Order: sequence, then structure tokens, then C-alpha cells
Amino acid sequence: VPLLVMLLRPAQQQDPALRIPFFEQLKQMTVLSQRAHRRLWLIRVIALLIWICLVMAASQPRWVGEPIELPQSGRDLLLAVDISGSMGTQDMRLERQMVTRLAAVKTVVGDFVERRKGDRLGLILFGSQAYLQTPLTFDRSTVRTLLEETPLGIAGGKTAIGDAIGLAVKRLLDRPSENRVLTLLTDGVNNI
Repeated sequence: VPLLVMLLRPAQQQDPALRIPFFEQLKQMTVLSQRAHRRLWLIRVIALLIWICLVMAASQPRWVGEPIELPQSGRDLLLAVDISGSMGTQDMRLERQMVTRLAAVKTVVGDFVERRKGDRLGLILFGSQAYLQTPLTFDRSTVRTLLEETPLGIAGGKTAIGDAIGLAVKRLLDRPSENRVLTLLTDGVNNI
């Protein structure tokens, strides 16, 4: 019941806490004219447009133009590299030092890749299983870098030459037959 009494009783009027005799004059001074409202609106719109332009400039948009068709006159070379456990055997000589078979392959293939200008290169790594490390690309430095960073035995300890050849055939099937090349770099025979 006290809640109903409080809600239903008439609202009390509050007297102003401070009486200003010249309140109407103050009120007229703060009211902007129609022209001043338009000017303020225009300034805000211009500020917003400037902000949008600054954000767009900070994003550094660039016109890249039409795509350039790369020449495809070279060969499509897939390099299948054995990274099985036996490639860790240190029985190869490179610059008067004994190195692993994989280190020798990385050096020789790295030099080969750098000379293949105009050819599309791909990289297949295989051990117990084969996988495509790099699809056919004109980016020789990526192929070389990915080969150099390949650890020994990541694809298993055995040698699945057949899987590597099968994967290469699958990847080269849709390319012109006169330009397809598979280079197989291994130290053993298929033992899977």
C-alpha cells in the first residue's frame, strides 16, 4: 500500500534553485541562428570528409594495373627429393668436407634451381610417404628456401619412390607433354 500511495500521489513542482532576472536574455544569446546552424553542420561534414580522406591515405591504396601474363615457354620441372633416414648418411664430399647425402642434394639442387629461369618448378618430398611441398611456380627462391629448410626424415624413414612418381604424374598430367620433366633424387630403391 505505501508503494501505491507513493506512485499515485501528484508530482510536486520544484521551484528553481537559482533565480536569474535576465534568464531570457541569456537564453537568446545561446540560441544559434539558422545560418549558424548550417555553418556548424557544414564544418562537421567537412571535418568528416577530411577524416575519411586521412584514413584512406593511411591505408596506402595502390593501382596495380592489369595482370601481367608470365611467359610459359619453359618447362614444368618437378623435383622429387628423398628425405628418408638413409639420406642422413655422411658419405658425400662437398668442397673437401664430408656431408650428408641430403646436404649434397640441397646444394646441387639449389644451384640447379637458380639457373632455371623461365621454367616452372615444383618440389615433392618423400620418405615413407610423398607430399607436394611446392606446386609448380615461377618463384625459384621459394622452391630453394623450402628445400633448404626441409629436415631429414619428416616424411618417414623409408623410401616410397613409387608414391613420389605417382604424385608427380598426377601433378604433371594436365601440362603439355613436351614440357613435363620429373627429376628424381634418391639414394635407394623403393622399400615400402
